[in-house]
Formats: sequence, C-alpha cells, structure tokens
Amino acid sequence: MKKILIVEDDLASEMMLEIMIEDFCKFPLIAIDGLEAVRICKENPDIDIVLMDIKLPELNGYEATKKIREFNKDIIIIAQTSYAFPDDREKSITAGCNDYISKPYNQSDLTELLKKWTKNIMIL
Repeated sequence: MKKILIVEDDLASEMMLEIMIEDFCKFPLIAIDGLEAVRICKENPDIDIVLMDIKLPELNGYEATKKIREFNKDIIIIAQTSYAFPDDREKSITAGCNDYISKPYNQSDLTELLKKWTKNIMIL
C-alpha cells in the first residue's frame, strides 16, 4: 500500500477520490487547502503521492506544489483540475507536478495514472 495525500476542498470530490484509490491506499491523508497540504507533507515525509487539486482556498495547488518542492523533490505530485485550458498541463509541470489529470476523470484513467507513478503496487 502507498501513502497518499488527497488535497481537495470539495467534500464530494474528496470522498469520490477516497473510493477510487482504495486499491492503492486504504487510509489516505486529507488536506482541504494548499497550506494544510504543505504542512502535512512536512510532517509526513514518507508520503508517496499527492493528488493536488489546483483550485484551492488559501494557497492554490500551483503554489502549494512549489512550496512542497522546496523541501521534497522526490514526492510524486499529480495535479487534478477542472480547468480545461490547453496550457494547464504545462503550467502544472512547470510548478513542479509530475503529472496532470483533468476532471472529470474515471476510475480507469486514475488507476492507470497511479500505476504509472508507482512501483510494485499490491492490489488487494
């Protein structure tokens, strides 16, 4: 099992993500804004993956990613956004994200993305 942080300010989206990732992580950490995401990453350097919403209160996902990269270069950060502009992927990568997924996405899209960024996943 991997240690995953879900950064999502929408409760319904957060709950959906928890269900979608349960083959990878049974008890994900949750942050509802960018400031909380940075704090949780500092306190938990063993997090494997961050699913980072981009549109967040307090500190958006781009800025939170930049702050996380100041102290953790290895963590996998996947931007997730309902913005559908062509340059969003590039903007996410430039901010320090490893990858990008556009909302709405389905279970298979997310599973393939998580498999891409993880090794030796034990699927129960």
